[in-house]
Amino acid sequence: MNALSEIKTRFHSALSQLVEDPDQVDKLTAMVRPAQDTRFGDYQANCAMPLSKQLGKTSREVATDLISSIAIDDLCQNVEAAGPGFINLKLDDEWIKARLARALSDERLGVSLTKSPRNFVVDYSSPNVAKPMHVGHIRSTVIGDAIAKILRFVGHNVVTDNHIGDWGTQFGMIIYGFKNFLDEAAYESNPVGELGRLYKLVRRIMDYHSAGKNLPEAQELLEKQLAALERVQSAPPADDDKKAQKKYKKDVGALNSKIKDQKEKVSGLEASIQEAELDSDFASLAAAHPDIARSALEETAALHEGDEINRKLWHEFLPHCRIDMQRIYSRLDVAFDHELGESFYHNMLNEVVLDFEAKGFARESDGALCVFMDNYDTPMIIRKRDGAFLYATTDLATIKHRMDEFNADAVLYVVDHRQSEHFEKLFDAARLWGYSNVELKHVSFGTVMGKDGKPFKTRSGDTVGLEGLLNEAESRALVLAQEQNEARKSGFTEAELDTVSRVVGIGGIKYADLSHNRSSDYVFDYDKMLQVTGNTAAYLQYGYARVGGIARKLDFDTKTLRDQPVPFEFENEIERELAVKLLRFAEALEECLVEYKPNILCNYLFDTTQTFFKFYDQCSVKDAASESLRLSRLQLCDITARTMETGLSLLGIGVMERM
Repeated sequence: MNALSEIKTRFHSALSQLVEDPDQVDKLTAMVRPAQDTRFGDYQANCAMPLSKQLGKTSREVATDLISSIAIDDLCQNVEAAGPGFINLKLDDEWIKARLARALSDERLGVSLTKSPRNFVVDYSSPNVAKPMHVGHIRSTVIGDAIAKILRFVGHNVVTDNHIGDWGTQFGMIIYGFKNFLDEAAYESNPVGELGRLYKLVRRIMDYHSAGKNLPEAQELLEKQLAALERVQSAPPADDDKKAQKKYKKDVGALNSKIKDQKEKVSGLEASIQEAELDSDFASLAAAHPDIARSALEETAALHEGDEINRKLWHEFLPHCRIDMQRIYSRLDVAFDHELGESFYHNMLNEVVLDFEAKGFARESDGALCVFMDNYDTPMIIRKRDGAFLYATTDLATIKHRMDEFNADAVLYVVDHRQSEHFEKLFDAARLWGYSNVELKHVSFGTVMGKDGKPFKTRSGDTVGLEGLLNEAESRALVLAQEQNEARKSGFTEAELDTVSRVVGIGGIKYADLSHNRSSDYVFDYDKMLQVTGNTAAYLQYGYARVGGIARKLDFDTKTLRDQPVPFEFENEIERELAVKLLRFAEALEECLVEYKPNILCNYLFDTTQTFFKFYDQCSVKDAASESLRLSRLQLCDITARTMETGLSLLGIGVMERM
């Protein structure tokens, strides 16, 4: 039983007797939360204060009335009003012990399956298969994987789908590169590496020509901004006109900010052109292919239209790309039910467009077919004037397929925050189309930042490759493991050290990402993520190993306790505190799924591990005052270890018996 849910149910019933509006009852019930300070109890309800004026009573009187009307004696041993009207609740010790006993013998640790299972489709990772995966893919991959695992654990039906980019412009670029710049020997020995090189080369030539085209325009805009700043500064307001002074400073600040950004843009374009022109071989290639951007688009169009040569090349490239991509997923221990890429939906797109047109949801504008919706300044284009389809068209086809094939109740798109406007339009268009009874949710996330506060890049300015990221994490973890092995004389074999480096290194990268609120940016720091102190995977993994070590040192098989348990005892207050933490596992999972935020589970596991270490310091298992107390503490250790292992597994993170 989830204690918080049960307490809320009791309060909801009592509040319904005082308030007629169901929405208000729900809002008041939501004010029942875990207590911030355990000195006052395990849970606290602050719903009396908002009712004071409405009921014509003091909030303390409302709290007292609520307490008298709530049937909760079987759950709580102490319920009292405090301060201006807080309601403090302390769980009954015998209730806690009974729930612990159930958790001890339950593979699911007392976490009940949901009574209302839903069909979820979770769309995450979604790399372009023609390009090496980079640091930007780590967030989508690990956040989506954790959400899917948690949803499954609580009893929902989940389909995971890696909507890979296997059909877009990047393939037209690679095909153009293959036809014009191929190194056959390199392709034979390392096809994915050569395809990646071709993509980067074509991209670089395209960027060079684009920079040359855009530089004059960027310089002209900078000159206009500088002139505007000069005009504003030439006529400052009087010193005693405070309002005008405030506006003046605001305008000057805004112009300076724009000028700074524009200067950086101009400098970047100039540097890009200069760097390219200093490379004589590259400059010759670029000069020989002035229309490369248009040519790459033509190759893409030919692929989509069924050109025999381009289709043959595409079928040749794709398996190599998928194998390379799968190698990364294997290292991350991430798997998908489906990998339905853009190519899968290609033949469905015309039908989508025709249906929108037939139902009057789309009309032509400037030769393109567009969906016009309220609240947006621009329409959503579903077919360009040249007849080409767009990502939005594919995404609409994807929604239809997921409804038809998976009967989805909810579709979660784990995609970075920069796509927010696209998904807002997409979801509104889908609802217009008739899909109003499905939850369509953009599970957005922030950017991985470097220590300089900018998006994480290599020294040369390239996006950091994901494989290199994993290699570096494992390498650093191995050095730390070797140092600890030597210092503690742990006797780990080389094979064991390799396992530690993999589990700690990969776990560190995942947890560093998941432990942050997904909406926020975070700074990538190898040193912090591999520390065995603080809120890190290594700290939790170390805690798990310490818990298991207690039973090993006593040469005791904890499985025996599950078959022949003893009553729990709370000799020390920290034993009760740890017990309450363990029983809140279900609460943490439920809260995770309110806004699909895995960091809530990370916080729970961190708090629980900290509480365990307090228990470890204050309560000896070996030297317990009695055999029954020793066994009770061993049982607490067993539940703690299993909770930590289960929680980390839901985050996609492994554990080890020894560290």
